[in-house]
Amino acid sequence: MGAKSKKVSKNKSNKISPSSQLSNRTKEGASDFLPLEAGPGQKLSQPQESKIGATVLYIGRIPHGFYENEMQAFFSQFGKVKRLRIARNKKTGKSKHFGFIEFEDPEVAEVVADCMHNYLLFEHLLQVQLIPPEHVHPKLWKGFDYRKKPVDWVQIEQKRLNKERTLEEHNKLVEKIMKRDRKRRKRIEAAGIDFECPEIVGNILPAPKKIKFED
Repeated sequence: MGAKSKKVSKNKSNKISPSSQLSNRTKEGASDFLPLEAGPGQKLSQPQESKIGATVLYIGRIPHGFYENEMQAFFSQFGKVKRLRIARNKKTGKSKHFGFIEFEDPEVAEVVADCMHNYLLFEHLLQVQLIPPEHVHPKLWKGFDYRKKPVDWVQIEQKRLNKERTLEEHNKLVEKIMKRDRKRRKRIEAAGIDFECPEIVGNILPAPKKIKFED
């Protein structure tokens, strides 16, 4: 009897209460809760960002030719479009192939995000994602008008380069060109390359001819 009682007491001492197991696991940080059956503990999934009431969508990989008017007509089949915007280059006005669209109904925006994500359009897979209301920038729709023509910087630069210059302005321009040419020659010589640079044409202006008028 004494030996049996000692064995029973040893077995009881080896058993650990569930409360002590829970405290040990929380201290170790191995898991967030104990499973009902035997097995390793599992960690709780982290809560995702709240997208309740989100009406603004990000649209990426917009193909060439699918612009504001086309987007307005295409997405209006899902519901009423409140606003839309395609990111454009300020100088050239060309599309940056991503934009934003806002619907009046949050349910419509959620349906569009589910249906149009990875939708193949003109060999481009559209990337459509809901933007939580707290992540929408307050200046996203401020001062935007895609109908306004951007400044034609190419034409402005052409006029600047092709303008008529005085003799003094022309000499300054030629001097800058010759200075860059001398620096280039020095770099070529320092690199040990045997190369004869061609002379720049037009560095010296010919003297104007005098015109004689008959008496």
